[in-house]
Amino acid sequence: MMRQRIKFCTTEDGVRLAIAAAGKGPPLVRAGNWFTHIEQDWESPVWQHWFDFLSERHTLIRYDPRGTGLSDRNATDLSLDAWVRDLECVADSLGLERFPLIGLCQGGTVAAAYAARHPDRISRLALYDSYLSGTYVPCTDPRLTRQARTLEQLIALGWGRETGAFREIFANLLMPDGGREHLRWLGDLQRQSASPQNARRIWASFNSFDIRAEVKSITASTLVFHVRGDSMVPFEAGRRLAAEIPSARFMPLEGRNHILLPHEPAWRIFNEELRQFLDGEAADGTAPECGLAELTTRESEILEQIARGLSNTEIANALTISEKTVRNNITRIFSKLSVARRAQAIVRAREAGLGRAD
Repeated sequence: MMRQRIKFCTTEDGVRLAIAAAGKGPPLVRAGNWFTHIEQDWESPVWQHWFDFLSERHTLIRYDPRGTGLSDRNATDLSLDAWVRDLECVADSLGLERFPLIGLCQGGTVAAAYAARHPDRISRLALYDSYLSGTYVPCTDPRLTRQARTLEQLIALGWGRETGAFREIFANLLMPDGGREHLRWLGDLQRQSASPQNARRIWASFNSFDIRAEVKSITASTLVFHVRGDSMVPFEAGRRLAAEIPSARFMPLEGRNHILLPHEPAWRIFNEELRQFLDGEAADGTAPECGLAELTTRESEILEQIARGLSNTEIANALTISEKTVRNNITRIFSKLSVARRAQAIVRAREAGLGRAD
C-alpha cells in the first residue's frame, strides 16, 4: 500500500487539524466524519479498499475532525458551522481552488453545507449514506430520536471498552455482515479515535445538524448514494436528501452494511458510478470542455495574471475589478481548462506562452 503524507493546519479558533494525502492526480477531498483516526484507518480491514479506490486516480485528502484522531481533542465548538469551517481550513491550507468533494454519513452533511456556501469551489459533490437533518432536530420521527438518545447513553457508558455489549452493538450497527476481524477493528477504533466524553458530545452534535434550508442552493453536480438496509442512517434519509438538491442523482445500493465491503455487489456498483461521475461522464453525458481558445477576453486577462504568479487580490487591483469577480472567472477558467488547482492552470498557461515578462 502506498504511503500517505500527514500535515496540520490550524483553524480560526485555534484547533489543529491533522490532514493526510495519498495518491497522485487531481485532488479528491473527503469531508471529515465520525469516527476516524487518519493514521490507524490507513491500513484497516474496514477502510483500506475504500482508500485504494479513492486514491486510484486522485490525490485523496482526508482529515480528522476536531475532537478526534490526530486532531486536537479539546475543541469546545462542535457545531455544524465549526465542522464546515474545518473543511474550509483544510482546503485553504492546501491551496485548493476548485475540487471534487465526497462526504460519508455526517461528513456528507458537512460536505453539502460546504458546497452550498462555496458554490465556486466544488466541481462535483458525492454523498454517501448521509442526511438532511439529525434525529435531535424537531419534526423527526420520535422513534428514531429515542433510539439515538439511547445510543448516546450507551456511548457514555461503553465507548472504548475492550469488551462489553456496547462494543458489539455499535459494530454490528455499522457492519452487520462484517467478519470478526472487521468488528474487532471497529471496536478498537473507538478507543483510538476519541474519549468517551468527546464521542458522546460529537454524537449529540451531528444528531443536531440541519441543512434543510441550505441544500436547495447547491449548484454542483451531485450524486447521492444510499445503502437500502443501512441501520445507522435510514434509506429514507438519503432519498429525502437527494430530492432536495436541485441537480442530484440518486443511486440506491443493495446491502445492509453502513460501510461497504469489497466482496459486496454494491461495492462494484459504487466504484463504477463514482468513477464515471468524477470523470464528468455520468451527470451530463459529456466530457468536460477544455482549451484556451474557449476563454473569454476577461478570462484570458485573468489567466495571464495567474501565470505571472499574482494572487486574487493583486489581480483584482491590476484589472480594477472585485475579488469576487476574479474568483468567479477563475472558476470558469478551471472548468474550461479541466484543471482543479492553480498550479495546474499556471502550467497550462505557460505552455501556451502566457505569463512571460514584458
